[in-house]
Amino acid sequence: MATNDEIGIAREFHDGTAHSRLSVRSSGHTLDWDIKPFPFKVYTDLAALALPRDFDAVSLDTLLALGEAPAAPVGRVTVPTVAALLYFAAGVTKKKTYPGGGEVLFRAAPSTGALFQTELYLVAGEVEGLEAGLYHFCPGDFSLRRLRAGDVRGVLGEAAVDRALAGRAATLILSAIYWRNTWKYEARGYRHLFWDSGTMLANLLATAGALGAAPRVVTAFADDQVNLVLGLDTDREAALELVALGPEGAAAPVIGLDAIVHPIMPLSSSEVDYPQLREIHAASGLDSPGAVRAWRAAVPPPLRRPRGTVTALPEPRRTAGRSLGETIQHRGSTRQFSREPISAVELSTVLWATARPFEADVQSGLVDPYLVVNAVDEVKAGSYRYWPDEHALELLTAGDHRRQSAYLCLDQSLGGDAAAVLYFLAPLDALLRAFGNRGYRLANLEAGLMGGRAYLAAYAQRLGATGLTFYDDEVVRFFSPHAAGLDAIFVTALGRAAPAVRAEVRSLLHAR
Repeated sequence: MATNDEIGIAREFHDGTAHSRLSVRSSGHTLDWDIKPFPFKVYTDLAALALPRDFDAVSLDTLLALGEAPAAPVGRVTVPTVAALLYFAAGVTKKKTYPGGGEVLFRAAPSTGALFQTELYLVAGEVEGLEAGLYHFCPGDFSLRRLRAGDVRGVLGEAAVDRALAGRAATLILSAIYWRNTWKYEARGYRHLFWDSGTMLANLLATAGALGAAPRVVTAFADDQVNLVLGLDTDREAALELVALGPEGAAAPVIGLDAIVHPIMPLSSSEVDYPQLREIHAASGLDSPGAVRAWRAAVPPPLRRPRGTVTALPEPRRTAGRSLGETIQHRGSTRQFSREPISAVELSTVLWATARPFEADVQSGLVDPYLVVNAVDEVKAGSYRYWPDEHALELLTAGDHRRQSAYLCLDQSLGGDAAAVLYFLAPLDALLRAFGNRGYRLANLEAGLMGGRAYLAAYAQRLGATGLTFYDDEVVRFFSPHAAGLDAIFVTALGRAAPAVRAEVRSLLHAR
């Protein structure tokens, strides 16, 4: 079996799943709607524990919630706290019914293709009103189902070589069901697992911070050990990240665990396996607590510094007048932009939000934000690199790049109609040398988290946003020579939604 330090595997996977005009046009892949996966994981042998609907509405202003330590840490975590966290991270926020009975459910966090492969599990130790144990969250009926009884926090702490995990009140574990995404995106869907868990983390970290739950992201853990805790069939689903929550008390002991197998409802009548995806995930795994300890000693690549003249952006807004709960409730993926300009302050605020540091077991700042400005008042049209520490833009090329940006975004008009398009690039080879294949997870995760924060900051200011796919090498070529040696990771477009789109959103919220 390949190991994490065989970094040619991640490089080969990334290059092999890159989009180009030729690869997209020559692909014979078609969507088989008869086997589209069901959007919820349902354990058929477990009783549902309904979560309360009268949870905290998270009234803190969105931009305050996106800042550092927005609320003082609380002394306890309760079931209503858990309900709020799960709803604003992954809940069903609204629905649309079509003539003939068709129904579309909208979720709190965006997902590529609206396929929602990210699952949430709760390890509860000291949650007031909830017995210690391992639970699965089902957004479909807004309930928990207990998979294990007893306190398993000590096992998580051992797997992650993180004593705090054994003592924090609870931990949420994000996993991904491969088939839900590969049904549409094939092996390239592996990137999406981390984009989508990243955008969900944006919601989760902001909500948990606003509620005083002091969230901390853990990316390094012994994969097999955590998957054993969850009872996952690792050919189909795997743990991606852990988020510690609540106050820290006495560490729970490490206990022996038996394997658990609970029957689940099939996602579809048949599935297609993509070995390439399973291979890269296995090759980026850590096989023991000792491997985790060694991985944490890695020295990350140095942060990049401006090479040319930079122009300071206006001071970002610190409040937007829209609470975090309201922002998430209104959030969607914009299907059409109006081409109207946004203000320099609005852009400044989105960029500030994307690059906020977050509490984790690995440093942030691994991903570089580039952008195309199409229509921003007081910012000339052109391509730029954003520098978070300086909160400034470095102009790369001036001019109208709408046509090029639409082309880069897989020939989608959204990339040209948006007021600005954020292109997240990363020094992938340097990250792989530092972190092994697991560096590939980190790059995609941080890019997804940055994109998720861009969504929140945009919708807080009543703008629109959407995630887009792209022609990998063409993106790098467009931003070169400045971006030479980097790799394209993720794209988020933002601007003002077209009037018809805004009217539809208002209609959906009224119908809720």
